[in-house]
Amino acid sequence: MPCAPHEARADAPPAAPRVRRTRLTLALLAFAHLIIGLDYNIVFVALPGIATDVDFTAQNLQWVVSGYTVAFGGFLLLGGRACDLFGRRRMFTLGLVLYAVSSLAGALATTPGLLVAARAGQGIGGAFLTPATLSLVTSLFAEGRERNRALSVWGGAAGCGMVLGSLLGGVLTETFGWEAVFLVNVPLAGLGIALAAPLIPADGTLRRGRVFAEFDLYGTLTGTAGATLLVLALVQGPESGWTAPAVLISGAAAIVLLLAFLVIERRGRNPLMPLHLFRNRNLSTGTAVTFTFMATFGVLAYFLTLYFQNVHGFSAMQTGIAFVVPCAGVLVGTAVGGRLATRFGMRATLIGSLVLGVAGTVAFALSLSPDASFTALLPGLSLLSLAQGVVYTTMYAAAMTGVDEGDQGIASGIASTGEQVGSAVGLAVLVALANAGTRGLTGAELRTATSDGVRAAVLAAAAGMVLMILICANFRNSRRVPATEGPAAATPAGAVQPETVRTAR
Repeated sequence: MPCAPHEARADAPPAAPRVRRTRLTLALLAFAHLIIGLDYNIVFVALPGIATDVDFTAQNLQWVVSGYTVAFGGFLLLGGRACDLFGRRRMFTLGLVLYAVSSLAGALATTPGLLVAARAGQGIGGAFLTPATLSLVTSLFAEGRERNRALSVWGGAAGCGMVLGSLLGGVLTETFGWEAVFLVNVPLAGLGIALAAPLIPADGTLRRGRVFAEFDLYGTLTGTAGATLLVLALVQGPESGWTAPAVLISGAAAIVLLLAFLVIERRGRNPLMPLHLFRNRNLSTGTAVTFTFMATFGVLAYFLTLYFQNVHGFSAMQTGIAFVVPCAGVLVGTAVGGRLATRFGMRATLIGSLVLGVAGTVAFALSLSPDASFTALLPGLSLLSLAQGVVYTTMYAAAMTGVDEGDQGIASGIASTGEQVGSAVGLAVLVALANAGTRGLTGAELRTATSDGVRAAVLAAAAGMVLMILICANFRNSRRVPATEGPAAATPAGAVQPETVRTAR
């Protein structure tokens, strides 16, 4: 495995078993991240079938995606802090259990409300699973080359999940129906649960009195409710109208709760989200980057599905095959992102890949038309997908730089919250833009209007990527410092001795 820890020296044989175990642990963490990537992408291909069988309308179909996003974004801070307090292996297992149960419920759903509720359950599972996997990677691998390479494997697994999701989504939907895209998660999550105990380092004895004394109950209630209501208002606003009573009430309640949350966090002895973490410029900048990334790159799969199926009339199988190209580009980008960050620095890698992404996105948008061939889409689609993979890996490596070991879980939750809120906001805004000219149209007119709307949404995403370049300029620059030589066995807490330590200036 390319990102594996260094082999132990000949004079330190006891380190070899730990090195092998760390490799296997990384493989399991990557597998769990693959499940998240698989679940995210596999649903897109099944959306038309879900809309028909479960009676979703064109306007509320986005809730199959947004229901997951709202719950994921609302519970990430809780999930991240729970990893630090209750143990990362415990939260890893809990996340997979929630994924399995909710996926089964989704397959059995017969109404829009039940299906959206099941997707919300998957989102809560992801809110515990994502910070658990990310914080385990960043705590097991020291900052620098080894962490960058480990994050490449972690991010690359999500790329693999996207590719598999595209292919399996088409195959399963056409062969067994849309229910199969939910059922496939059940055995995968079960395998991850079975492997957690033997491969992930134990959390140690849980001293309940101390843990619950340190648990920020009021911060948890206000922060989780406030974040959930905020995402809910942002998702529903473009569709229902920003003056709709439900949107106004949700938005106002979110503001009140989040203000209360900040007061509680500032005064509390053991806050859910220690505000001092935002003094780390890389974490605060990285959270803004993850938000913008998902509001642009992250939601494009939704519009690709609309374009392929509603404009060109692709079947679920054909759509899945068409998704292989962009997903393969993401996979390649995540594979090389860590190496590029180690060689050129995180800020330079992010800015360079974003420039490539803007160029590819604009080229892709300009190639969209009702009669465009798939070949005409490939140059722009390949460029933006490659850039997406590089940015995905590197933005997390940059955001987690300089975070203390005891705060890895909540820091992962903060960065991931930016990602999920960005997905909800980007999807809501761009869906409203794409659908603006399609109401009341049918036939060829609808195909043309849909193509024009998708083009407008993709160009808006490109504008957001330009903003991301400006945000990335705020990351601290880094330079290489040779690490002190020593055997892998000497590194503490299972961390891997880095070949290169990166410091900020």
